[in-house]
Amino acid sequence: MKISFQALFDQLLNVLLKNGFERQDAELCARLFAEASLDGVYSHGLNRFPAFIRDVQSGVVDPHAIPEKVATLGSALERWDGNLGPGNLNAHRCMARAIELAKAHGMGGVALRNTNHWMRAGTYGWQAADAGCLAVCFTNTIGNMPPWGGVECRIGNNPLVVAVPRKEGHIVLDMAMSLFSYGKLNIAKNQQQPLPFEGGYDQEGKLTRDAARILRTKRPLPIGYWKGSGMALMLDLFSAILSDGKSTADIGMISDANCIEQGISQFFLCFHVSQPGTPDLADRIASELVEWVHATQPADKATEVTYPGERTLRTRRENLEHGVPVDEAIWNTVLAL
Repeated sequence: MKISFQALFDQLLNVLLKNGFERQDAELCARLFAEASLDGVYSHGLNRFPAFIRDVQSGVVDPHAIPEKVATLGSALERWDGNLGPGNLNAHRCMARAIELAKAHGMGGVALRNTNHWMRAGTYGWQAADAGCLAVCFTNTIGNMPPWGGVECRIGNNPLVVAVPRKEGHIVLDMAMSLFSYGKLNIAKNQQQPLPFEGGYDQEGKLTRDAARILRTKRPLPIGYWKGSGMALMLDLFSAILSDGKSTADIGMISDANCIEQGISQFFLCFHVSQPGTPDLADRIASELVEWVHATQPADKATEVTYPGERTLRTRRENLEHGVPVDEAIWNTVLAL
């Protein structure tokens, strides 16, 4: 079924207000969840909302917590504490601060500790690009992927976002360190659809396209095999060291059996390179590269060559016009909250 973006936003807002959020925070939180579904990232929009509310009701997420600056490291780097507040609100505020620092100094970074799941990672790349900034941000997670050569979940799939502003459509890469995120694996499982590529290991240690089998073993395949495993480890180290926060190993020690992530660490880095009265450098170079990529001959007639974020923009337009697809059971659950 499909519903309008406004109806989706209104219902999420209503639930957040009933669960103790101040109106300003509730409006931003509802918008961030609704926009994730609007852009086609359903696994981290409406689909994730009931679990988020359970975390609020159980005390894992404090709806009244406000992130605070705890250290200044030079003129353009700050360390903040999220005080276990709503992860998407903490992340949005810290990215906003990184944007401020970048516009004042050319670059700005904010390291955030003691926060919660930030929901759709790409949200903060789009936020920075909308403000005219290039951005890199990443987070660590609970251990949900084995290191290369292992079978136990000791590293996170640690999403990475890279964004470049462009007038005709920002370029935003949003990727987990596993070939398929757990959100996409769950969608494939629920739809009983095979993955387009082998995405992890089954109980016999063989690569499979069956998402249900991968979810049972908790052995998703890292991007680039050992390279993705190594990258996940390095992002975890940067997140924890820069924020003076918890690593994936620490997070696993305090999180419960339901894999609730508490006290995770994140980093937001922005660059502002435009100069008043001069052509926009980022826009010019990005547009030239997009034109070059689009001129590539497709591998077959059924495929098209796109840049990161292009399909998101298309989905956003379609969902605004025709309505946002929602899982009827999940929508009914949210209506009852």
